[in-house]
Amino acid sequence: MITLHHCPQTRSMRTLWLLHELDVAFRIHLHSFDRSLRDPEYLSLSPAGRVPALEIDGERMFETGAITAYLCERFSPERLGRMPGSPDRMAWLVWVHFAETLSQHTAALTQQHVALREDHQRSPIVMKLEAARVGKCFDAIEARLSTPVENRDYLLTSGFSAADISVGQAVYMSRFFVTLDRHPALAEWYARITERAGFQQSLPQDGGIYDKDFYAPWPIM
Repeated sequence: MITLHHCPQTRSMRTLWLLHELDVAFRIHLHSFDRSLRDPEYLSLSPAGRVPALEIDGERMFETGAITAYLCERFSPERLGRMPGSPDRMAWLVWVHFAETLSQHTAALTQQHVALREDHQRSPIVMKLEAARVGKCFDAIEARLSTPVENRDYLLTSGFSAADISVGQAVYMSRFFVTLDRHPALAEWYARITERAGFQQSLPQDGGIYDKDFYAPWPIM
């Protein structure tokens, strides 16, 4: 049995979406952002006290990129994964891990807008810089999707894969802080992949981190 340790609207949503797409049996252990992620029992699964953590066949994994690679190699090497020898192997690796580049800027924005409770702790300069960095990541995805290659409906020429899941989930989180208005190809791709049942099943059922649909950067005084 596979057990996913998950907090809604976090990186573990990426693994949850992937598991739904793989159509394998799994169960979810839901956590909230409280002391449970710092308990010794949980730290034995994920030493940094973060989600996701994955339990599978008596083994334990953490880090979404590693989890994505392992699950694809084991359960979907050609449909959602791209194995060594595949023409799209290099691009698959790049985009699966690019999701973390985007996510780190979103995490900084989440800290500024949500985690810091007092206004005096927040920095409008950091908000603006991190939002601009998210925009640069959107530029990179837009450029990839705008390349005039036949069948470029997804990040890989060979079709939908875990790369779309990884980056798509990162874009889902980033859209709380930066709109897709200036990135039409990205917006079209995002609409396409989020129609999938796997994405819909990975959305939070009862709330999440964010209590707003959008958080704009504060003006710099």
